[in-house]
Amino acid sequence: MDQAQEISQQEQAMQTLVGLTGVFEGIASMRIAEVKNQVIQSKEFFSELWHIYQQIRVSSEFHFGRGGQESIDKDLIIIITAEGGFSGDIDEKLINLMLSDYDDKKHDIIVVGHHGALRLVQSGVTFQHYYKLPTKDRDINVGPLVAAVQKYRTTHVYYQTYVSLMVQDVKRIELSAAVQEQGKAIKEGDEEISEKNYIFEPSTYAVVDHLERSMLYIALEQVILESKLAQYASRFRAMSSAQDKAKASLNEVRLRYHRARRADKDKRLKETVLGLRGAAI
Repeated sequence: MDQAQEISQQEQAMQTLVGLTGVFEGIASMRIAEVKNQVIQSKEFFSELWHIYQQIRVSSEFHFGRGGQESIDKDLIIIITAEGGFSGDIDEKLINLMLSDYDDKKHDIIVVGHHGALRLVQSGVTFQHYYKLPTKDRDINVGPLVAAVQKYRTTHVYYQTYVSLMVQDVKRIELSAAVQEQGKAIKEGDEEISEKNYIFEPSTYAVVDHLERSMLYIALEQVILESKLAQYASRFRAMSSAQDKAKASLNEVRLRYHRARRADKDKRLKETVLGLRGAAI
């Protein structure tokens, strides 16, 4: 049986681990609340832009604000993963989903998140660009992604999605359809905005392009935020599970410690009794 002093040191180590997992769990919980609020604000702003866009749009199609420029005759894939490997199995599930659809003759890939880039390299899959997952949750610069999207005829985004605090999943969307689908839930205004009652500078088409680019910015920012929200939830779940295991291990160590202390006391008592018997003889 372990000596009581050695077990006491193990107990202190387990107490430290329980404390650390609790701290990380708290940080993840705080980030979840912040990002959920950001997503809500982003959707509200999107609804305001769509309200205007619906009243002045000049086509039934969403053109990504690219104007009349020609698009690359391939589809673009954007995959959003964690920056590090501490993401559970959700990144692996996401990458496997993307690879099941991927055709190197039909698709170009842009990766957001170092973990995804590393996994694709290990799988022998080439990609056009890699960007780090933004560390901050506000004012995310999605300009490079928007510029890339505007060059392609179609863009599919693969990302992690938040279902609940304990459940996360992966999702695949076609970007222009997703933007229009989000707009369908928004009530259209009664007032018609046209050249009959408004002046557009430099032109109606330029204003529509600007609105499409703005909504594209918001849509891409939303999928990045939702992906980060799912990652924070995954970390919260991992830390919660780790803390439960650490507490169980701590209880076990404490039980061993008390048993070792009792064994030491019994041993000393036995030695004392034997000593007294020897003295009596």
